[in-house]
Amino acid sequence: MEYTKLIPTLSLKDPIKMATYYNDCGADEVAYFDSQASKEGREPDIELIKKIKRSIDIPLIYCGGIKKLEDAKKVLYAGAAKICMKSAALNNPDIVKEISDRFGSDRVIITIDMSMDDPVGWAKKVKELGAGRLFLLGADTETYVDKANEIRNAVNLPIMVSIPYDDYKDVAGALLSTGAEAGAINTEELLDIMSIKQECVDKGVVVNTFKSAIEFSEFKTDDKGLVPCIVQNYKTDEVLMLAYMNEESFNKTIATGKMTYFSRSRNKLWTKGEESGHWQYVKSLEIDCDKDTILAKVSQIGPACHTGSKTCFFTDLVRKEYDDTNPLTVFEDVYNVIVDRKKNPREGSYTNYLFDKGIDKILKKVGEECTEIVIAAKNPDAEEIKYEISDFMYHCMVLMVERGVTWKDITDELAERR
Repeated sequence: MEYTKLIPTLSLKDPIKMATYYNDCGADEVAYFDSQASKEGREPDIELIKKIKRSIDIPLIYCGGIKKLEDAKKVLYAGAAKICMKSAALNNPDIVKEISDRFGSDRVIITIDMSMDDPVGWAKKVKELGAGRLFLLGADTETYVDKANEIRNAVNLPIMVSIPYDDYKDVAGALLSTGAEAGAINTEELLDIMSIKQECVDKGVVVNTFKSAIEFSEFKTDDKGLVPCIVQNYKTDEVLMLAYMNEESFNKTIATGKMTYFSRSRNKLWTKGEESGHWQYVKSLEIDCDKDTILAKVSQIGPACHTGSKTCFFTDLVRKEYDDTNPLTVFEDVYNVIVDRKKNPREGSYTNYLFDKGIDKILKKVGEECTEIVIAAKNPDAEEIKYEISDFMYHCMVLMVERGVTWKDITDELAERR
């Protein structure tokens, strides 16, 4: 289903904090306007882009620092989903075609200042060159709405409008009046995006909100109208806690995107984190086959347990010795050990030996281990192949740590190729 996207912009002061917040709080995408790169003529801050992308699951739009094809390449490879250009396109229109041809029009957004002489004509030009979306600035100009609609009708491209939230808080009105497919909300505040989305819904704007596929009345509750809810970390699947929901708390959870329960001891609703700040942001809600237990996957801020533990389940009752190695987390665990060795060197550590010798030594070992895999593959003994691949993966991870590449960077890149 098509829906209008809400895209908050990230503060220059603390873009990572804002990105993390909006990732959990209902934003459809986030936009980082690197105004300093644009003003100072410097290259995009690639390391910052990587840090922002590692902190979120939603798409990142990078704006402001693109001047040539190589800039776009670095930014997109760093994890941005789209790049947005204004001056670069005006100064060299061919750059729009170059980037579009190389990476696809869906990754190219062109900013149009509505106070320019012929914004409609410029919109038509950049569409021909390969722009996939237009971002219209100048919401304070008198003809903004009329020109926005004229552009939308003339080029038939997705339109993103600028909404300066401090001055103009009617987000739904801005979206409806222009027919925009997205709104970039510009503010230094941390906005309650789910609340803004609810206002949009009330005024007839189709936005991406939570909606249960099954009514609560179809759930099998106890005699007090309650259903248990098991809560898991959405990244690790670690079980965090168990609580209870009634219909009111379930509906509030759906509306706000924050886990809300019914306290049996206090006989009232409570939103997790309202006192401690340890919020649980909804990622998914599922019901079991009997419709009598909810499974919630959440982004947990801070510890889940009131004791300060990250999970409520930390007291052993019985335990049998067994191999609890999780193959899905082994790479991350080994990677974290290598990171720790780099930060906290240990005497006699082979990992620290490699870091001390530097990048040339690390690359030499990666090359050697790659060759060992090829040789082992000619031998029918699978054990030898297993051993050499393990050696290769370890040295690859040392290289990753040395160059600041994470497993999330790799998995994100592989996911893009599916």
